[in-house]
Order: sequence, then C-alpha cells, then structure tokens
Amino acid sequence: MSSERYPIEVLDEDKDDGTIVENLATLGSHVIGHRITKAERQRREDKCNVLVLTLDDGTQVELADTGVGSTDGYTSLDAFFLDPASGDHIITGVGSTDGYTVWHIYADWGDILRLELGWSRGNPFYYGYGFDINVVALPPSSDDCLPVRLVDRTRPPQAATQPALPHPQPTPPDTRKGLHPR
Repeated sequence: MSSERYPIEVLDEDKDDGTIVENLATLGSHVIGHRITKAERQRREDKCNVLVLTLDDGTQVELADTGVGSTDGYTSLDAFFLDPASGDHIITGVGSTDGYTVWHIYADWGDILRLELGWSRGNPFYYGYGFDINVVALPPSSDDCLPVRLVDRTRPPQAATQPALPHPQPTPPDTRKGLHPR
C-alpha cells in the first residue's frame, strides 16, 4: 500500500520476515477512504500503549504495542503527530520511511498522521512483533434500525386498550332428517 509519495521500502529478510510490511498494509486496509476524526494514546492493563484512531464513520482502529524489549520481538509507538488541518481530508494511502520506523497516513495534499515507532523481530522467527491491530465497529445508528418495542417482562401484561373481538358463536346443529350427528 504505497504510492509515488512513499516508494515501497524493501527490507533485508534478516531484518523482517514480512510481518512489519504486512502490518502497515493491514492498517491501510482499515483507514484508506476514511477521515481520522480523533487520535489518542491510551494505556490499558492488557497492553502497554494503544493508539486509538477514530474514523469518520465511528469505527475505531486500535494499534497496540507488542513485545517487551529489543532482545525479544517488539513493536512500540514512540510518537505520533496528527495534523490538525487534516480533518476534512480523506486518506488516500499509507507508506513508510526510514526502514519502517516512520509510518505515514496521507491524503492527496500530504501527511495526515505520522507515526514514529521502534520495532525488532528479535530472535528470528521465535518472537512475534508488529502492532496488534484491532478494529471496533460501532453498532449502527438509530437511523439504520427498525423501531423496536421493548417489553418489560417483570410486570404482568396490561389489559388490551382495544375491545376484544367477539368470539364466533357455535353453529347450531342441523336438525333435518338424516343429518344428525352420531
């Protein structure tokens, strides 16, 4: 997922087995065609740091740090910069520079978001690395839903507000000869 703006970087296979390249492409698949309305770093119990990108449709794309340090495989966000003038621009691509240590999310006019990260695959093919990318889609808005009637099952049903229809009266038996029921 690159363009002329950021030519695709080729890493030596001793440095990366394709994980970091695929990680950037995965991020691109979730953000291209959208606007970023908010970017915030959060600290969570299960992950060291998480960058949460909120998109124009309410979807949140979370990039969580992985690993524990330079001897093990890891990926961590060191810094990010969201251009405040970028709110009206649709993302058209993603790219990287400096050996995938700077990621760029850009529009036609320039970078919208720049991520500076540290990463290492550690002991080759033993440790995992790359951001854990999680996409959280918000439930559809009320405009997209059919009306729902909520029923409180803790209360007895109330009497109907409309009068009940009369029950049909049984048809009297036919008393003509030979037609008596047995």
